[in-house]
Amino acid sequence: MATLLYRVGQWSAGRAGRVITAWALLLALAVGGFLMFGGTLAAQFSIPGTQTERVNEHLEDQLDSSATGGTVVFHTTGAAKFTGDQREHISSALDQVEQVEQIPEVIDPFEAQQERAAQDAELAEGLAEIEENRPQLLEAQEGLTAGLEQARAQGAPEQEIAAMEAELDEVSAQLVTLEEQSEQLDLAADLAALAEDIRTVSEDESVALATVLFDDDVFSVPEEVKQEVMDVLDAADLPGVQVEYGAEIAASIDGLIGAGEIIGVIGAALVLILVFRALRPAMLPVLASLVGVGVGVGGSMAFSGTVEMTTVTPVLGLMLGLAVGIDYSLFIIYRHRRQVREGMDVRESIGLANGTAGTAVVFAGLTTMIALLALAITGIEFLAVMGVVAAICIVVAVPVAITFTPAVLGLIGSGVWSRKARERAANGAVPTRSTEPMGTLRAVATVVIGVAALAVLAIPATSMRLGLPDGSSEPQDNTQYQAFTITAQAFGEGQNGPLVVTADLPEPVAEDEELQVQLDLATVLAGRADVAAVAPVGTSAGRDFMAFQVIPIEGPSSESTEALVHDLRAASPLVDGTELGVAGLASGNIDISDQLADALPVYVLVVFGLSVVILIGVFRSILVPVLTALGLGLSLFAALGATTAVFQWGWFGEAFGVHTPGPLLNFLPLLLTGVLFGLAMDYQLFMVSGMREAYAHGTPARRAVTAGFHNGRVVVSVAALIMVAVFGGFAFSQITMVRPMGFALAVGVLFDAFVVRMLIIPAAMHLLGRAAWWMPAWLDRITPNMDVEGAALQRTRTRTRERELADA
Repeated sequence: MATLLYRVGQWSAGRAGRVITAWALLLALAVGGFLMFGGTLAAQFSIPGTQTERVNEHLEDQLDSSATGGTVVFHTTGAAKFTGDQREHISSALDQVEQVEQIPEVIDPFEAQQERAAQDAELAEGLAEIEENRPQLLEAQEGLTAGLEQARAQGAPEQEIAAMEAELDEVSAQLVTLEEQSEQLDLAADLAALAEDIRTVSEDESVALATVLFDDDVFSVPEEVKQEVMDVLDAADLPGVQVEYGAEIAASIDGLIGAGEIIGVIGAALVLILVFRALRPAMLPVLASLVGVGVGVGGSMAFSGTVEMTTVTPVLGLMLGLAVGIDYSLFIIYRHRRQVREGMDVRESIGLANGTAGTAVVFAGLTTMIALLALAITGIEFLAVMGVVAAICIVVAVPVAITFTPAVLGLIGSGVWSRKARERAANGAVPTRSTEPMGTLRAVATVVIGVAALAVLAIPATSMRLGLPDGSSEPQDNTQYQAFTITAQAFGEGQNGPLVVTADLPEPVAEDEELQVQLDLATVLAGRADVAAVAPVGTSAGRDFMAFQVIPIEGPSSESTEALVHDLRAASPLVDGTELGVAGLASGNIDISDQLADALPVYVLVVFGLSVVILIGVFRSILVPVLTALGLGLSLFAALGATTAVFQWGWFGEAFGVHTPGPLLNFLPLLLTGVLFGLAMDYQLFMVSGMREAYAHGTPARRAVTAGFHNGRVVVSVAALIMVAVFGGFAFSQITMVRPMGFALAVGVLFDAFVVRMLIIPAAMHLLGRAAWWMPAWLDRITPNMDVEGAALQRTRTRTRERELADA
């Protein structure tokens, strides 16, 4: 591998124009493919086979209703009531929305409220009429009964008695019918009372909720359809009325690249300029990463029309592509600069840097790619797709690093160093480093303090809740936030996340028993803690299935709503055998979070086991891989703890745009594990491989640790700072789900690089001494020599150079 990459590096440096042109063409093809074939990105997440999905399918089968919808919030300025003209204009605009393709129906809030009011009035009128007619019928029945008894006593003719009996029977029948009607109306009134707080127009008549139904599930509705809905309403003449949109309509990838992300890349560039003190080599890693991101993300997104992707999918690829693209190029440039400073020929140095550091880059890329592709073992499709897209970006970043970077280095030539730096090197002003090992007491203190600090940071992770952000987590100027907040204030928080509860009855009910059964079930549901209102949705044709809308007291991401969902599911079956099912936004998020949480332990075991196996081959040691895995665990849980403290507890939340703390992004622990694994392997490789090389050449174990540390600390520090800058930029993204991802990755890299790899691991290896490199003889014989840093190539090139000098 090292020899091949040596040749690739020299070939690329000698044919810089061809290599750069080839990558430019690939970039154009990727971007063109995305523009031509790219499809819609889903703003919500779905996992087939969850309880919510099964309930939705059952609901569709029983009630023949598959429409899902999004909310549009209309509100007047200054909390004034809607005027007649405003109502008419809103209704007219909603009629236009109903003409949009794939919009089968729009529920007008004013019409719905009028129908509700008319039903209430009809119910009240019916009850009043019964109360008015009952005394008359009772009086008539009493009079007829007395008259009949008197007629019989006086021996009236049978014909007269029969007529009186018939009249009495008729009045009695009317009374029975009246009582039956009264009973049904009483049941309807009780049901209406349970649903009293479910409204489409607020009590002060300043807010109205319209529902735009789609003819497909919300995950499959094209972005163009949702945009057309917003365009129609935004263009409507609605004086004095503001329009806000719920997440089902408004969520998009607007803001994929914002100020925070740009500042992060600029920060990475500044770090490179400060380290290299030369503009051209400093800008090369940034340029290489942009090429890799363009090809990787653009090429992947070209398939978004055929493969379902979420809005977060390209963001993850963008984050990783930028970060590793800069780092991989940096590793090669750093090695090349050191060799040139030491007097090596530029072309020879490019090839050797590509064969040594480039080999480590290939290995690092492969390990990161494997960790990302391993997300498929979770069985969660959208997460597997995210892993594949991110892995593709890594796959592209590697060949960019080992071909594009050498090509540009060939053009730069000796310009990788400033003239003054070259002069200082020629005068022998190359700094020397001490290899004196640290003291044992200092090593013990470093390990204890480092582990304790990370353990304390990990404490918040013990209370970590997983979920998906709702509208309250969006930026306060975002329409989703406005829609969520206005709805919560006008109708209650639970209106933002209503549940659908289904009931499979043990046997069909008679038509005249339907209302009683509905009321009994609605009363049971309303009796649960944290339920604000319950309303029947429908009954199947066979009258053996019913559905209800349940409005929680709190919002969809609250602990009480989560408890309510679990409580309802745990209550099934009821005493009479009725089976309950729960669906809805909150229910779906809970199902996704639960399945992701269940997949996390398996994934962590796979990733940690993989790291141990790979590193045994890399470092030919047992304890070093174990230390690596334990260190990864420390940095991982510390990062989760810090992220929980900020995004769930709200500590320092304002600094990161967290105005409403909530559960942690449910797929974040899995992604963080995979990504941090790959990056930790990079840092461990570049830090410890130098230790291994020094030890293999006869340096005492503790001195080898110090030597390797001094050789690798600068490049690892710079690489980590670049990662922190790039990921930190995404911590201020306009996309709500991206911010915790960027923050967790930034602090994870910070902890792993500067605390674990540069403090704890070297100190622990110092304490272990020679035992750090112990490996059973039988395992040593069967383990292949990976030589990921290309040390064999370096030794071969050194011997060749020595022979050439001797011959000369």
